Parts: sequence; structure tokens; C-alpha cells
Amino acid sequence: MTKGKAPAIARGAAILRLLGKSETPLGVNYIARALGLVPSTCLYVLRALAEEELVAFDPDTKRYSLDAGVLTLARGWLRRNHFADMAQPLIDRLARDHGTTMLAVQIVGLEHMVVVATAQAGAHFQISAQIGSRFPALISATGRCIAAFGGYPADELHQRFETLRWDNPPTYADWMEQIGEARALGYAVDAGNYISGVTVIAAPVLKGRQRPAHALVAVGISDAMERTGLIRIGNDLSATARILSERSNQD
Repeated sequence: MTKGKAPAIARGAAILRLLGKSETPLGVNYIARALGLVPSTCLYVLRALAEEELVAFDPDTKRYSLDAGVLTLARGWLRRNHFADMAQPLIDRLARDHGTTMLAVQIVGLEHMVVVATAQAGAHFQISAQIGSRFPALISATGRCIAAFGGYPADELHQRFETLRWDNPPTYADWMEQIGEARALGYAVDAGNYISGVTVIAAPVLKGRQRPAHALVAVGISDAMERTGLIRIGNDLSATARILSERSNQD
């Protein structure tokens, strides 16, 4: 967890992410076990986060939760990042037209991607993801887009591919072939590899017409997505991503 990073910062960030995912406050020992930390070290970091009002401590239950200080950081980011505002009406339209969940994600190199906007359509059963959810950068359809348009060395892609966890993992050869298809089509499809029975389609939003900075993603039950038409969804997703690329580069 701390390789290549300042250990205290890495530990603090991991604790904040864990607390952010939890529906209930957590105790020191649970947090330490979940993150592989020494309890005394975990307690030291938690106290430092509490002093900065990023974490709240309940003296009655002896448990920790996120505090209001994280909202100040989030508001600062939102004021400076207009992509979610630009993407929201477009993914709302995509969700409505295709009857499936749509996401906008921010890509952080080969590290991870973060959901920054979501849109649902209709009353049918839908796959959902929360704003702030993080995923490995190269996983699923979005990962194929990152590999296709990111200009990363093949050996680095291969190394990171080996660390990915799929329900039905593709072979590396098949994955590379699908990356080539994504480069030609302008969008990528994951048909049940990442999550069995779920199809994901993604199109890159390019920064300076080069590497992907964001992506638009359609997620749904495979049978329903196939009835709607994967090519239809992919082409619409790709065209919308190109519009966002142009707007982002003008911003």
C-alpha cells in the first residue's frame, strides 16, 4: 500500500476510502485488520485525521466515521472540475435513449478510474455505481479504451493485465485483439468478462486529442443490452464522447 508513496499519506488515504465505503462507523482494530496496519499506527493516523476534521470519533462507541471536513475538499474539487457538469445532461440523454445505466468516469493514468457522474433510466432492473467509486484502470471496457488510446508500452500493459480480477478473464491475446477493435471503432465492449452476465461499453474522452482523461460508460444486464443493440449503444456513446472531448479541450 505504501510502495512509492509517503507512508503516512498512503495510510491516511486508505483509511478515508475504507470509511467512505462503510455504511457504519468502524473501530480501530477492524480498520487495522482490513488495511493490514499495526493497530497503534492506525490509531495514530486516525487521531491525525480527526484533528483535521476529516474523521469523527464517537467516544461512546469508540468508532470512527468520515467528518464534514471531507466536504470542504470535495467542494473545492467540484468548483475546479467542470467535466461532471458537462457530462451529466449528455449521460442523462444516453440513459433515457438506451434504457440503461450510464456513467462518466475520470481516469487517473494506469492507476484507477473514479465515477464522477451517473444516470439511470426507467423503472427496470439496473446496474448502479456510486459517485466516487474506484476501479482498476485497465479493467472492463473502459480499461480497453485506456490501453487502446493511452499510448502505454505493451510490456507495462501486460504486467498490469496480470493483476486484474475478472469473473471470466479473457486471455491476454484476446484482450489485445479487443484493444485493437476499440481503437478502430472508437469504443470498447466487455461482454461478461468483468462481471458475469453484465455487459459494459465504454468510449474515451480524449484530452488534447491524445490520452483519455475521462470516459463514458454504459452498464447493463447482457440480455437487455443485446436487445437494445451493442453497436447502436457503442456508436452513440462514441459520438457523445467526441462531443465532450471537443468541449473539454475548449474549456
